[in-house]
Amino acid sequence: MNSMTPVATASNPAAPEVKPLGCTNLKLRQLTRRVTQHYDQHLALAGLRITQYSLLAHVDKLGPLAPGELARRMDMGASTLTRNLRPLVAAGWVEMGEGADARSRLIRITDTGREVRRLAQRQWKAAQLALNQKLGPATVVALHTLLDQGLAAFHAEPAEEH
Repeated sequence: MNSMTPVATASNPAAPEVKPLGCTNLKLRQLTRRVTQHYDQHLALAGLRITQYSLLAHVDKLGPLAPGELARRMDMGASTLTRNLRPLVAAGWVEMGEGADARSRLIRITDTGREVRRLAQRQWKAAQLALNQKLGPATVVALHTLLDQGLAAFHAEPAEEH
């Protein structure tokens, strides 16, 4: 099924306008589920899910950092971050410690977490290469470009209304 249909416009009847068909959210969720399953199958060999691997990788690269900053950098809500961090803390892969003052907290990766991430990185790489093969490198590059453009549009400051 084609997700776009050309439609001529009044301003330029010779150059058809492309109009998306269907629900963009549904299509994104369908693709996201499939891609998540793909990565999870590979990362299961390391005992992780893609959400856990992503968190470990971000904390390793960016940490120690405040939970709010990690949520912002990963573009997720605070409650989702807290829920996803629980199993990593329970496994001893990350820890929540005191921040600059008694009210602030910092998330840091442990040595064990760093080792788990290092081992899982091989599986992540295999998943990425397999995805590139399945979709084709040009499609993956185009997909990344479109996703970055979409995220940027949602992060852009709304114009002031007068």
